[in-house]
Amino acid sequence: MFELRLMCPEDSVEAVCEALDALDALSVSVEDVDAQTDAEQALFGEPGMPPPKEGWKRSRIVALFAEESVAKDASRLLALQDFFAGSEVLGIQPVADQDWVRLTQSQFAPVEITSEFWIVPTWHEPPEQAKKVIRLDPGLAFGTGTHPTTRMCLRWIATHDVANQRVLDYGCGSGILAIGAALHGASTIDAVDIDDAAVTATVLNADANNVRLNAGLPDKATGHYQTVLANILATPLKVLAPLLRSHVAAGGNLVLAGILERQAQELKDAYAPYCTLQVSDSEDGWILMTAHC
Repeated sequence: MFELRLMCPEDSVEAVCEALDALDALSVSVEDVDAQTDAEQALFGEPGMPPPKEGWKRSRIVALFAEESVAKDASRLLALQDFFAGSEVLGIQPVADQDWVRLTQSQFAPVEITSEFWIVPTWHEPPEQAKKVIRLDPGLAFGTGTHPTTRMCLRWIATHDVANQRVLDYGCGSGILAIGAALHGASTIDAVDIDDAAVTATVLNADANNVRLNAGLPDKATGHYQTVLANILATPLKVLAPLLRSHVAAGGNLVLAGILERQAQELKDAYAPYCTLQVSDSEDGWILMTAHC
C-alpha cells in the first residue's frame, strides 16, 4: 500500500477528492492541517447531519493506493488539472503491512452499560460480572453502543422495569435498544425505521442475540406502548412530538435521545402540548429526556 498526501485549499477539496476516487484510490480522507494549533477550525456540526463545508482552509488529503506507480500517476494527473491550482503534493510513502482486522478490533472493547449489562463485540469474551450481554460488532450496524446517546437509553432500560411491557423503538437503527428491552423482559417489541437497511440490520442483530421482535417501516408501529424509545436527533424529535406521544399508553414512559444539552428547552417547548419532558441523564454534552405520561 502507498499513501499519497496532498495539501489543498478549502474550495478545491471536493474536486480533488472526486478526482482521486476516479483515479482508483482505495480510500480518501481529509484532515485539518492546522489541527491542534491555534488556527484549528471547528468544522463538523451535529452528528448525523451533513458537514457545513467540504474541508478546512488548509486541508490535508490522504489517498491510499495499492501500488506506488498508480499513486505517482495520480499525482501527475492531478497536477495538470485547473482545479489543482493552489494545491500541492506533499509526497508518496509506503504504508507498513498490518493485520488491519486485528488492529481495528483492538480499538473496540466491551462497553459497560451497568455493572451487569454490557455490549460485547463477538471477538471478546463477556466480563465475568455481565449477566446480560448484547453481541454487536462496531462498524456493522447503525448504532453500536459506543455513543453516549445509545448508552444512556440502554442505561434507562436497565434501571427501569420494562418486564412484560409492550415497547416501541422508533428509529431503531441497529435495533440495539429493542434488543436491550428484550433482554430485560419486554414481552412485545416493535422496532421501526425509515431506512430499509436499518430494518434488515435489526432483524439480523435480533437473530444473533436470540431475541424476538417485530421490525419494519414506521407504519409497523400501531397502538399504545408502555415504553416508547426514540434515539434520533433533536430536529426530527420535535417534528415527531405528536406522533410519539400518541403511541405512549396512559402511565407509560417516553424516552428521547440524540439531544444536545443546549437543545433541552427546544424539546421541552415542542412537547409541552403533549407531556412534560425532563432531563434524566447526561453524558459528554448529550442528554436523555423522559416523560411519564
